[in-house]
Amino acid sequence: MGTKFPLTGWSSVAIHGGHQAEPRHAHLTPIYASSTYVFDSAEQGMNRFTGKEPGYIYGRFGNPTITEAEEKIAALETFGLPIEAKAILHASGMAALSTLFLSNLKAGEKILTHFSLYGGTEELIHRVLKDLQIETIITDLHNLQQAESILQNDPAIRMVYLETPANPTLQCVDLEALISLAKKYGKKVACDNTFATPYLQQPFAFGADFIMHSTTKFLNGHGTAIGGVLIGTDLEFMKTTATKKHRLLGANSNPFDAFLLIQGMKTLEVRMERHCHNAMEVANYLDGHPAVAKVNYTGLHHHPHQAIALKQMRHPGAMLSFELKKGLEGGMEFLNRLQMCVRAVSLGTCDTLLSHPASTTHVGVPREERMKYGITDGLIRMSVGMESIQDILQDLEQALATQ
Repeated sequence: MGTKFPLTGWSSVAIHGGHQAEPRHAHLTPIYASSTYVFDSAEQGMNRFTGKEPGYIYGRFGNPTITEAEEKIAALETFGLPIEAKAILHASGMAALSTLFLSNLKAGEKILTHFSLYGGTEELIHRVLKDLQIETIITDLHNLQQAESILQNDPAIRMVYLETPANPTLQCVDLEALISLAKKYGKKVACDNTFATPYLQQPFAFGADFIMHSTTKFLNGHGTAIGGVLIGTDLEFMKTTATKKHRLLGANSNPFDAFLLIQGMKTLEVRMERHCHNAMEVANYLDGHPAVAKVNYTGLHHHPHQAIALKQMRHPGAMLSFELKKGLEGGMEFLNRLQMCVRAVSLGTCDTLLSHPASTTHVGVPREERMKYGITDGLIRMSVGMESIQDILQDLEQALATQ
């Protein structure tokens, strides 16, 4: 089925979006394992290099398998919206972030963002962008009056960067309010949509300029490939400035990982439905457990950002974190007792993954900083999988028994 058919269902787009008829009639887009592409003539080669004629040139510049993955993601992020977007697939989420920042910012310009970012993002802005004289202002973006004051009084701010839900505290920021505020002062807005996926949240619906994902996570869904994507609504910018930076940074994906991503995205809706159902059950269980001091999940009525999440998300999602009363010692003991659930970083796979941010994903963040963000020594992050819910709960129960 070609993509010109008027697809009206989310899963239909996830399965058929971006797919073009394959010349040799293969059912699925093949893995185009070629580093370079031939030209019919010298003139055609010149026209492709100058942009006068579309077509593939070199694997770092593009590949048919990669193109399908890009177009499918763009279709999902714009589904139901009266806008177009272009996606650029990267070797990792960090590569996508690098293209985002380096194609939009130069020395002397600033980013405005909030507390509790993914540890890799945190290190990138402090260890790389800072050396390039690109400064980051971190503040509480739930205080809209304060955010406006900063935007109003600091013309060097070029971009507002949002991560919602945030990793690993699950705090949410108000996309509609913050994007409106940023636009009032002429700022670009980028949003990390990795935790939510386009099935649960579409930042473009609120006016975001850019969306990024670590495609390694829920989009792939099976833990089989690393990847990242940057999607933008300014098509000219994405085709020129962003594409040039992406190519020069050598941040390209590869055909095999793109193929795995395409297959994973086809089941995104059904996977997210099961993930989300299980996560709600787990959150309610942990919320009543005597060994647990706190559960971070926006589906719980006492979470301070529940109203924000309900306004902009289809469901609170598949991610949660919880703090054990016994702190670091309790966290290590708990992880060591798990029998079915998996001790691993990353997230979004079919199996349930648990990690200890203080010693893994946020180990590079100074303790006083992560404590300020709510990333305590005893915090456990949980990517709730698709196993039978009774088995997930039984494993948690026995692992918590000695707390």
